[in-house]
Amino acid sequence: MSPLRMIFTVVKSKNDTDGKSLDLEWELLPKCNVVDPLYHTHPEAIETYHVLKGEMEFYVKDKWINAKKGDKLAVEKGVTHTFRNPGDASVKVYNTHEPAWDMEDYFEDVCKVIDHATNNRTKEISMKSLKTMLLLGALMNNYRKEIIAVKPPDLLVRVMGKIAHVIGVDYKKSPQ
Repeated sequence: MSPLRMIFTVVKSKNDTDGKSLDLEWELLPKCNVVDPLYHTHPEAIETYHVLKGEMEFYVKDKWINAKKGDKLAVEKGVTHTFRNPGDASVKVYNTHEPAWDMEDYFEDVCKVIDHATNNRTKEISMKSLKTMLLLGALMNNYRKEIIAVKPPDLLVRVMGKIAHVIGVDYKKSPQ
């Protein structure tokens, strides 16, 4: 997901943990998620973070929290959150989703959305473009157990997903 300034590595897949968790190591590149981060909830999972290197910020419920190497944070089911790396250095984070559900598939599909939204990574991604909003809507409608948008509003994301379906926008097809 490098166009989003994120590199995610699966440490333990849902198959490795019998679905109990998805464990990832993230590298958040400088300025990751500073513009238009996806504020979201996980309606049926707890998400944890352990900052391994660097400093970053988490938005949880209604405020931004600064975090540095060694800090740990848990986000309970249904709590609005997001993250960002506003700094000039990369950050490493150990992240879990418990239970795993289909979050690994979600992240793989995010990469497909990126490929479509950037014409196979030949241009910058814009979260405000109609094409990206349609693709994001289609994606988010497929993973409602795993993740729900809060900002942009879930209703808008769902409507964009329905429009994408009606007009044939499909991130799962290879981009032209």
